[in-house]
Amino acid sequence: MSTEAISALGSGARIRQVEVFPVAVPFARKFVLGSGAVGAPDSRPDQAAAVIFVKLTTEDGVVGWGEQRALPSWSYETAETMAVIIRRHLTPILLDLTPFDVELFHQRAAKRLSPAVSNGFPFARAAIDVAMHDAAGKLAGIPVHALLGGKIHDEIALCSAIGVGDQDTVREHAIQSSDYAAYKVKIGGDLDADAAAIRTVAEVAGGKPLWLDANQSYRPSALKQLLDRTKDVHTIHCVEQPVPSTDTLAMARLRGLIDLPIAIDEGSFSAQDLARAIRLEAADLVVVKICKSGGLRNALKTAQTALSGGLEILASGLTDCGIAFAAALHVFSQLELALPAELNGPELLSDLYVEGLTITKAVATVPTAPGLGVQVDEERIRAESIDLAFH
Repeated sequence: MSTEAISALGSGARIRQVEVFPVAVPFARKFVLGSGAVGAPDSRPDQAAAVIFVKLTTEDGVVGWGEQRALPSWSYETAETMAVIIRRHLTPILLDLTPFDVELFHQRAAKRLSPAVSNGFPFARAAIDVAMHDAAGKLAGIPVHALLGGKIHDEIALCSAIGVGDQDTVREHAIQSSDYAAYKVKIGGDLDADAAAIRTVAEVAGGKPLWLDANQSYRPSALKQLLDRTKDVHTIHCVEQPVPSTDTLAMARLRGLIDLPIAIDEGSFSAQDLARAIRLEAADLVVVKICKSGGLRNALKTAQTALSGGLEILASGLTDCGIAFAAALHVFSQLELALPAELNGPELLSDLYVEGLTITKAVATVPTAPGLGVQVDEERIRAESIDLAFH
């Protein structure tokens, strides 16, 4: 869309309202990472991993939806901090902008909430960023991937996410995931349990690739022991973030200790983070996520930094509920991925909060309708919204 066409939209394109809805989204199955539990079917609402939904409305009534999960065991942001940041600090910025002013929004947000070592409050900003792209696409009458330069893939193959658990649970989940083209196996730092999980999934998967994800739960020496125990499993493609996110030098040491490629995730939120990791020769692949990047274009900046540095790209989300899942499809439709995308919301949640997604045999179709291309169940989001008041 040309600058003249955007200008022709007039003042009616300006954002006039920002609404925030925290929702305790139910899980269909228990899901545990190396850094802790994410959710389970029997969780009470106040114990569930809360999701922040954001609704932007322009003066002409065009609506954009955004979404991000709060998972303090994975990143420092909580549902409470995200809601406060959006309501108190980001909304005043937005009310002077149109949905097309994404870069200006991030510039002003970074000035108001100055980043420290990495990007500042990326999950809160990502929720807004997704909503801006949704509204901008609707205003322009084109899908989000067209706003970003256009897709090269019409479909995205998905990777099954197998959580930390006992051997029977792991086996059952792997069997139920037979349609998936790859398996991400969560490992939690217990050598015996993790070795058993890897072998169990490998038996079920046949020749499909395994993507190990430690979520920071290992030390270099212990990880080497685990991989020595499972060296006869030849379908292991890589191991993701085995050590704490702050220990980039340990990641670099690990590349000399083990034969598997190492992927960086929690240790790389921004393109600048990744550039530093590349300079330190600390990774072979990078996991790109919209949530930790702070938005769609920032995720693409990380991907381009990876390609410039000779790293391969893995795609992931954080158990997205439909809105952020659709956003991820638009972003990853532009990239060549090393493995199928681990976007596990449809697999792990009871159901999604949108209509309009097509997922057939673990392959998702990239939406083509304007904006994100999905219809949001606003009535349900409002009905299930929870009070985040401090007790």
